[in-house]
Amino acid sequence: MTAAIKKIGWPRMIISVFLLALFISCPFAGVNYQFAITDVIGRFGMNLVLILSLVPMIQAGCGLNFGVPLGIVSGAFGAVCSIELNATGLFGIFTAMVIACAFAFVIGFLYGFILNRIKGDEMIISTYCSFAFVGFMCMAWVRLLPFKNAILIYGYGGNGMRPQVPLSENWAQILDKFLHFKIGPIIEVPVGMLLFGALCCFCMWLFFRSKLGTAMTAAGSNPEYARAAGVNVDKMRLVSVVMSTTIAAIGMIVYYQHYTFVQLYMTPMNLMLPTVAAVLIGGAALRKATIPNVIIGTFLYQGITTVGPMVAGSAFADIADALRLVISNGMILYALTRKEHR
Repeated sequence: MTAAIKKIGWPRMIISVFLLALFISCPFAGVNYQFAITDVIGRFGMNLVLILSLVPMIQAGCGLNFGVPLGIVSGAFGAVCSIELNATGLFGIFTAMVIACAFAFVIGFLYGFILNRIKGDEMIISTYCSFAFVGFMCMAWVRLLPFKNAILIYGYGGNGMRPQVPLSENWAQILDKFLHFKIGPIIEVPVGMLLFGALCCFCMWLFFRSKLGTAMTAAGSNPEYARAAGVNVDKMRLVSVVMSTTIAAIGMIVYYQHYTFVQLYMTPMNLMLPTVAAVLIGGAALRKATIPNVIIGTFLYQGITTVGPMVAGSAFADIADALRLVISNGMILYALTRKEHR
């Protein structure tokens, strides 16, 4: 028992017990636990691939990817391009992913080039890169991009694109509905989205057992030894950044299809800290992250920040929104200040 707790880690054990207590308290707080389970499953699936995108950069020694909004915006760009082309169904989401990956590859290459120039300050510079790129894309959404589809732009002669673009006529929940089933009258299991997330995790697992993945890990864990062994450390770092940005773009397509809206302008910045916090809560360190860290962290973070506000908000309905902010930001603060990651 003690060995199992030591392997899991006391922080994750305490958070798991707290999450279980929240589920148990749902009936007493007037919260339908079946609805809570459905919400947690959905949020877990929609965030899994996005959080998985942090693994390559951590393994390559680039630290926590506070530049993940670059991938998020790339996903948004691919999504709106597919809407502009009136692509629907599986073809629509495939089109969005292809365009998003192509855009993310270019942005990721430039981003990786910058990070290779400032080794040691990656997390600070990546944060500034995020703000700068998201700000530039805000101007692009308003003035620079020549989209014409009425779903995307403001009507009545207005300029710019809508902050939220609906996917209901294109590929909303296209992955969720694949092999979808219900448990009882309320609990829904989006099998397709979960299978896609599992496939991405499996591919990542295979990659880090390949020659390239092993070289990337060596470059991150011991750069001097890796150089002595003939590994091009800068190249491995660049590949990891491109991978991270591209996977984040795919993750946002998965996120959007479940959420049924594409969110533009400054919204990508809202996902930066929760994404980093989730992988840290799962047990990742600054130079090491595994697939279990991603899965555990995603479930625990999304579970606490979903069920916690439901239970607290039921008891304190007049300050429910404030409690949601306190709980979610408290989880982020906890994750970013844990001593074991310093």
